[in-house]
Amino acid sequence: MKIQILFLCTHNSCRSQMAEALANHFLGDRCQAFSAGTEATRVNPLAALVLAELGIGTSALRSKTIDEFDDQVFDHVVTLCGDANEKCPLFFGGVQRLHRGFEDPSRLSGSEEDILPEFRRVRDEIKNWIIEYFGEKK
Repeated sequence: MKIQILFLCTHNSCRSQMAEALANHFLGDRCQAFSAGTEATRVNPLAALVLAELGIGTSALRSKTIDEFDDQVFDHVVTLCGDANEKCPLFFGGVQRLHRGFEDPSRLSGSEEDILPEFRRVRDEIKNWIIEYFGEKK
């Protein structure tokens, strides 16, 4: 049975979307990942771009709120930003809840050329952490 993981961030637009896609792409044989936010917005186009650079399809990604997962059971709930960590509801009882913060590249200003390296850096940090942390779980 696959490990069920929910990645949470405030807007479910960047870091949590990347985490969901990366976990499903690299560890899909052992886990099923989802993402949500404390409020829904849109998938950041640059997050989708840097995922596509790794050959990861992004057409199914969409911004969701945690309300969509009220009835679902998860093995792990991971908050990726401080705001989501503070606002994460307690109804996710009985699961391993952890916080692993990553910088938010969507907060950067400048041209796409200027900020794409930061999106790639955060993507790679998330990917490496997911593979290291969840790659060992049974």
